Amino acid sequence: MYLSTVHDEQLIELIKRCVSKQIPHEEGFIQLAGVALEQQSQVSHLRPLCQAQAAVLVPIVARPEGLTVLLTRRANHLRQHAGQIGFPGGRIESFDAGPTAAALRETEEEIGLSRDGIHTLGFLPQQLVTSGYCVTPVVGIVEPEFVLRLDSNEVDEVFEVPVRHFLDPAHHQVRLRSIENMSLRVYDIPYGERRIWGATAGIIMSLYHLLVAHSGQL
Repeated sequence: MYLSTVHDEQLIELIKRCVSKQIPHEEGFIQLAGVALEQQSQVSHLRPLCQAQAAVLVPIVARPEGLTVLLTRRANHLRQHAGQIGFPGGRIESFDAGPTAAALRETEEEIGLSRDGIHTLGFLPQQLVTSGYCVTPVVGIVEPEFVLRLDSNEVDEVFEVPVRHFLDPAHHQVRLRSIENMSLRVYDIPYGERRIWGATAGIIMSLYHLLVAHSGQL
């Protein structure tokens, strides 16, 4: 079954099946951020570079007119990843109960999205970013009646992209990037004048590949 023909209710159920089976920190679970799935085995030697744990929320907003993914644009004055498009989240602190708790806490702090309206479903493969963080994506369904309060020290903008945009392979662009003398295929996903890349694109593509792999169950 083509994902483009799946109704939103079916798609949510399929997402639940995909992410509920994932376990953070499982061996072979870490991916190098943004690198094409078929090349992950070539970069397995980079996994020990993971120096700290972080978590992000992948917020899927259940709007009546169609599912969307909520994304942020990081503040331009930040030292790392300034101006980049990403998901709300940050470092997992010692007082956090785990990736889910950290992702919900950071989301509230960064954009004011209350955890009361978020139904977490599970996890996607960790993304190892060049800064040394192993990022655990936590997938959640968000009720559409929310009010945001952006922390201007962290975030300049919040916007939503239709889930259908990410499910269309025509929007999955690939370019070559040199990492440690290896030529690797990395993802770019354009949306209007914006370009989604790096770990954010890697997380989106992880979800896409899981949905494709499990679409036959519908």
